Amino acid sequence: MSNVISVEQIRADFAKVFGVEADHTFFSPGRINLIGEHTDYNGGRVFPAAISLGTYGAARKRDDQLLRFFSGNFEEKGIIEVPLENLHFEPEHNWTNYPKGVLHFLQEAGHKIDRGMDVYVYGNIPNGSGLSSSASLELLTGIVAEKLFDLNLERLDLVKIGKLTENEFIGVNSGIMDQFAIGMGADQRAIYLDTNTLEYDLVPLDLQDNVVVIMNTNKRRELADSKYNERRAECEKAVEELNRKLSIATLGELDEWSFDEYSYLIEDENRLKRARHAVLENQRTLQARAALQSALQSGNLEKFGRLMNASHVSLEHDYEVTGLELDTLVHTAWEQEGVLGARMTGAGFGGCAIALVRKDAVETFRENVGRKYQEVVGYAPSFYIAEVAGGSRVLD
Repeated sequence: MSNVISVEQIRADFAKVFGVEADHTFFSPGRINLIGEHTDYNGGRVFPAAISLGTYGAARKRDDQLLRFFSGNFEEKGIIEVPLENLHFEPEHNWTNYPKGVLHFLQEAGHKIDRGMDVYVYGNIPNGSGLSSSASLELLTGIVAEKLFDLNLERLDLVKIGKLTENEFIGVNSGIMDQFAIGMGADQRAIYLDTNTLEYDLVPLDLQDNVVVIMNTNKRRELADSKYNERRAECEKAVEELNRKLSIATLGELDEWSFDEYSYLIEDENRLKRARHAVLENQRTLQARAALQSALQSGNLEKFGRLMNASHVSLEHDYEVTGLELDTLVHTAWEQEGVLGARMTGAGFGGCAIALVRKDAVETFRENVGRKYQEVVGYAPSFYIAEVAGGSRVLD
């Protein structure tokens, strides 16, 4: 995938920017979602995994009330200074609104953060790729504050504060999947999570002779500006319509046949399609977990691959969040030798797709898919091998 960055490098970069030594260094991963897309805010199940691409950080506690942030990804913005008492969303504070939101909600929850910090971050998650750079930064901020201020924090509380930041500070009505995967990730495990109850299992990710290839469209997607909130509103309206005869809080409570019986209550074709995706994707995720577990015995991942394909079809035609770039990658991937399955991952509208590819077919796969994408879209995609990694952690 991308090169791991050493602690020495992060410490050196921090010292270069701030002129002093960092107290500690940190890492917070990105994530992929194997299956279960746009189900997390619909009360369904998701199946993400933390990956070795992520956000590195170094931080030092200050003696005053000033927060100073610097990103190696946005060097031209320089050091952004924020007084500790001014933790409000401000567009000109750019990327630092994410850490500001986390610190705000930590304080609101009664945690004592009474001094400023110098914080250096550098991420090797491609920005806007749909691999959760924002949730990665939120969880990184949480563990920085936890370590520097010796906070007594359950990891799940930190996950919830990340989601709160996204929803109420940034203004994106996303679910809890990204923060959960990043905060709770474990080496070589996927997380099977019921977003309704927050019950989860760490499932061994034994892909035999296959790897997950991340295919980046290199088309940025801006979550807050996307149709994400619109899709969520359509699903909520569908629940309202179904509740003329039912009593459900989310679409995740229905299986495909219950939904089928009551689908006549949904009065708009688009809402019907959105709701159908949410219900069926939830069922696919249930099946995908069973397929992965049976593959541990049988060594056969073909069903898992077909479920990935079905997920993309549903996201393309019912949820309508794919677009030319993602469809070109996925449809071309389906035609390649050694591919068990492929689908878009993340919110859609650009960003990334994933493919389950036999190891010895990866090079040819990259060449063929890359060439076709360049022909259709006009610029090249990027490819990475997804290494499944542990969750947010202190490095030293």
